[in-house]
Amino acid sequence: MLPKKRSPTHPGKMLLKEFLEPLNITQKDFAAHLGWTYARLNEIVNGRRGISADSALAFADAFNMEPEFWLNLQRDWDLWHATQQHKRVKPFGKFKRRGGGMGKLMYA
Repeated sequence: MLPKKRSPTHPGKMLLKEFLEPLNITQKDFAAHLGWTYARLNEIVNGRRGISADSALAFADAFNMEPEFWLNLQRDWDLWHATQQHKRVKPFGKFKRRGGGMGKLMYA
């Protein structure tokens, strides 16, 4: 669930504050470990670059965790910021589900 009054934590800030700093790993050392440039990692840490599937896999491997953790952080960040700019669109006609529940969507 997305926070209502503040933006979610950017994955780069999470990486820095919850992983690198507590483990006393520098950005330079972590970038070298991943085979990345310092600039690429630093852009993620500073919120100027998002988490791609590739970077999620790399972080997951490095910290022995699931890549979905990183992708979910990025999804929440992106969705919250998009929501701040979004202009609502009225529903297109009336829809109902065949058989109720999660049945096939039908135009009424």
